Amino acid sequence: MPSGGNLNGLSKNRLAARASKARKQRTKKSVAGKHKIEKADVRRGAKPGLLPTSGPNARISSKKAKKLEKKLGYAVQRSMAASGEAVMKDAAEEDVRDGPDENEMEGIA
Repeated sequence: MPSGGNLNGLSKNRLAARASKARKQRTKKSVAGKHKIEKADVRRGAKPGLLPTSGPNARISSKKAKKLEKKLGYAVQRSMAASGEAVMKDAAEEDVRDGPDENEMEGIA
């Protein structure tokens, strides 16, 4: 009569399948935690590289992004004006020298 091992316990194949399934679920959980995607979104199939097509996390169109950039610029200008940091548009630019001129180097050997 062939040896069947423990007939009341699970087979090696079942044990291996259970272990691999648990391992896969553990890695999925750890990856989901690293990317800070909400559980509800993960249940709907959200992944780190993909953005939803609607809702607050949806990708902003390029037209909308340009408008928001303009609004942010105006807000910065307003805050600078309120704090007294005005941009002087007609002020002369200062000349910045990189090093000594040739005339200054004549006496040095």
